[in-house]
Amino acid sequence: MSLYSKRGVSAQKEEVHAATRHLDQGLYPNAFCKIYADVLCGQDDWVNVMHADGAGTKSILAYLYWKETGDAAVWKGIAQDAIVMNLDDLLCVGIHDQLLFSSTIDRNKRLIPAEVLEAVINGTQEFFDTMRSFGVNISFMGGETADVGDVVRTMAVNGTMAARWPKSRLVTNDGIRAGDVIVGLASFGQAKYENSYNSGLASNGLTSARHDVLNKSYGQRFPESFDNGLDDSVVYIGPHSFTEEVKVNDQNLTIGQLLLSPTRTFAPVLKKILEENFEAVHGLIHCSGGGQTKCLKYLPAPLKIIKDDLHTPPVIFDLIRSASGADDREMYQVFNMGTRLEIYTSEKEAQGLIDIAASFGVEAKVIGRVEASSQKELELHLPDKPVLQYSH
Repeated sequence: MSLYSKRGVSAQKEEVHAATRHLDQGLYPNAFCKIYADVLCGQDDWVNVMHADGAGTKSILAYLYWKETGDAAVWKGIAQDAIVMNLDDLLCVGIHDQLLFSSTIDRNKRLIPAEVLEAVINGTQEFFDTMRSFGVNISFMGGETADVGDVVRTMAVNGTMAARWPKSRLVTNDGIRAGDVIVGLASFGQAKYENSYNSGLASNGLTSARHDVLNKSYGQRFPESFDNGLDDSVVYIGPHSFTEEVKVNDQNLTIGQLLLSPTRTFAPVLKKILEENFEAVHGLIHCSGGGQTKCLKYLPAPLKIIKDDLHTPPVIFDLIRSASGADDREMYQVFNMGTRLEIYTSEKEAQGLIDIAASFGVEAKVIGRVEASSQKELELHLPDKPVLQYSH
């Protein structure tokens, strides 16, 4: 039983999928988000999409960092995490403009004061202002802030995003076919629309990252930061503290900065690609929960995905792997490992998409290909290691 499972977390969300298996799958079952007919206006050539997600347990990391350093600005990154985990999922069905967002913040008022709420709300608006400058318009529709200390230990930051979109401009993944190549966009580095280096961690696998990297003192000082029913052998078992420094690209960054890098959005990149090269995009996958195995859920037919040139994982994943002792199989199905967005396209069109990403300072390259198969399967080829095989 993996450490991830022992902490009561599922990388593949098997129980959630089982509970929802009888729900309507929408108009396009292979699409990355559920797409419905235009209930709002009743037009046959338009659709409605609504999506909910959040920062997950990354808010606990922000809580610990804030308590240790006094820096409330870290909560602005949590606001971005909650938005981007919605926005970049919607990007994967082709939606890149005229979006609505509503936030839901649950807090333990005894531990989370007004200055933290203010940082989250201001961070939300600042992110929207940045996106607007790149032509991605998101309207902040308010939301709910609830004091529910009996329900949450510290704070949970979530959101819901909605859009109305023309059917003719949807990406449904039905176009993914044998012969396609996969352009992978890196989750790390510093894009032109980012203010600092991004570690690439995003907002998945944070329960593992927190407990495997940080040392026992965090649990001792902040018992409100974890499920007290967990066995002590899986609680804050790492060797590090937030303030330890790590060399990354000739600069010194702290462990805290790496763990709390706001989730990168690919919205400026995808907006340009979808406006200028829409027909070249056969499918889009956001490697979020499920990491590099996420693609298996959205294939339109029995196909084999071969990823044989993924981006080299950035340092944050080396730290997590070293601290946890997790094997490659678990690491690649929990974390994005440095490759977070996949564009399925033709070999002829791939370089043009790579060039657009590069124009925004986002590293991109062909990471793999699609082949015919009798089942939905995935092969991960890692340098000098056995091939990892998965099936769906």
